[in-house]
Amino acid sequence: MITVVGWDGSELSAGAIDRLREAALVVGPDAVVGRLRLTAATTGDETLLDTLDRHAEHGEGPVVVVAEGDPGFFGVVRELRAHGLRPEVLPATSLVTRAFACAGLNWEDALVVAPSGPHQLSRVVNACRAHPKVALLVTPGVGPAEIARELAPTTPRALIVCEDLGGPDQRVTHSRMGEATTRPWKDPDVVLVVDPLHKGAPPGWVAGARPGPAEWALPFGGRIPPEVRAYVLAKLGPRLGDLVWDVGSGSGEIAVECARLGAAVIAVERDAHSCARIRAAVLDHGVKVALTRGQAPPALEPLPDPDAVFVGGGGPDVIVACAARRPRSLVCVVKTLERVPAVLDRLREHGYRAEGTQILASRLTVRPDGSHGLAASDPVFVVHAVPAHPA
Repeated sequence: MITVVGWDGSELSAGAIDRLREAALVVGPDAVVGRLRLTAATTGDETLLDTLDRHAEHGEGPVVVVAEGDPGFFGVVRELRAHGLRPEVLPATSLVTRAFACAGLNWEDALVVAPSGPHQLSRVVNACRAHPKVALLVTPGVGPAEIARELAPTTPRALIVCEDLGGPDQRVTHSRMGEATTRPWKDPDVVLVVDPLHKGAPPGWVAGARPGPAEWALPFGGRIPPEVRAYVLAKLGPRLGDLVWDVGSGSGEIAVECARLGAAVIAVERDAHSCARIRAAVLDHGVKVALTRGQAPPALEPLPDPDAVFVGGGGPDVIVACAARRPRSLVCVVKTLERVPAVLDRLREHGYRAEGTQILASRLTVRPDGSHGLAASDPVFVVHAVPAHPA
């Protein structure tokens, strides 16, 4: 018999106390076990599952696993069930619930991210770039300093750092990003990353990220026909946690579409008039797009590494500079068939498997006599490339 008891700093329930009294073995994090003064606690170098397996071999009686907060929310319950165990669960208030309560914020519209380590820092940061309200469950290497350092200066956010929630040293700090990178933090539990300019989402029916858009490949009126844009989006595969570059963004139609699908987006454009059109499109569609005005490739150098890149303008040097950053998908529009082989060759030279497609769409038209015909648009050549040897 295994019971999982969650603890949030308040008094344990009568049921939890009974389970602890009956337990032959109590295991859990040192900090929680110590605060509860559980003399039956067993700790050591063994993993939790190793300890439970060894105990089960000897049939020594009931086990209680203590955990902080709600153990069914990014907690130990998932690990136990994956191991074939079916525990009884006595939950407590989750760290995320307490963090938003301490900040006085509603959180049905918040994303909750729980990275397993520093290797997922970029995905967490991209979620914070794309979403106005994110709760980060802190893990070593992914905390307030790292988040603030990666977001600055392109993505201003307010940070609410919650330390020792439910404990004697509980502290909730509203921090600017510059302060967060230098201030010594004492075991933060949760960081709320909030866009101070966001006015709040309308009431919805689903918690967390909003449902995807009802339509994509919009009739944008830009330089890329909707039919081509649909193909480009399919190959880019923008999603929550991704960073997409739209290089030579033009009027920003690809940037806006990727942002609507949940990705963080940086649009790179050198022309001032086009930059104004991008800003207008971003406001019209209510999305987040970071705009970098400059000439590629130099404008790309300070940008964080992308997951996917669309090149709408620029020569082979721009495509090569993008490939050097190793995105998982690189898509570019080529104006003439004669240029396609050169682009394919350059991508292959830089470790990409590339292919080209001509897209020619014909729109249905109505003639003056009422009959129907087809009006063909100019053909568009699209090159799609992925790493020949994915990491």
